[in-house]
Amino acid sequence: MSLRRAVAAPFCQRGVERLKQTEFVVALSLDREWFSPDQTQRLVDVAATEGLLERVDEDELVAAFDPGGVEVPDGFEPDESVLQQRSTFERLLATIVDAGTEKQEAVAAINRLQSDLAISVEAAAALYARRQGLEVTGLARRAEGELDG
Repeated sequence: MSLRRAVAAPFCQRGVERLKQTEFVVALSLDREWFSPDQTQRLVDVAATEGLLERVDEDELVAAFDPGGVEVPDGFEPDESVLQQRSTFERLLATIVDAGTEKQEAVAAINRLQSDLAISVEAAAALYARRQGLEVTGLARRAEGELDG
């Protein structure tokens, strides 16, 4: 959730859903002093991979979610972990946990599915998420692509 908040902050600050990449970098590195300019560029890459940002052209970013719907509390400051690329499994697990399932419970159920069905942990996590009524089609396709690739 802190990645979504960090990405939403510059858009909320200006009340827009599109920003020049340079404006995004300035907002997070100079205005808020959360990251260095290089770290902010890394954040853009991670957020694009996570499906939170879309690159329209060389220097324009569009929020792929409603930034106004994200609360960025006063005093919020993301840690550097948001700059790390998450695996497909980590993303699926985060989706499940964000929907209200305890992490330990989800991991145990995913491990059971993986063992019972003899499938990858990513496939088990996608199946578990779908059984919980969660929309994870994009992540399931990504997991499938990792098996093919």
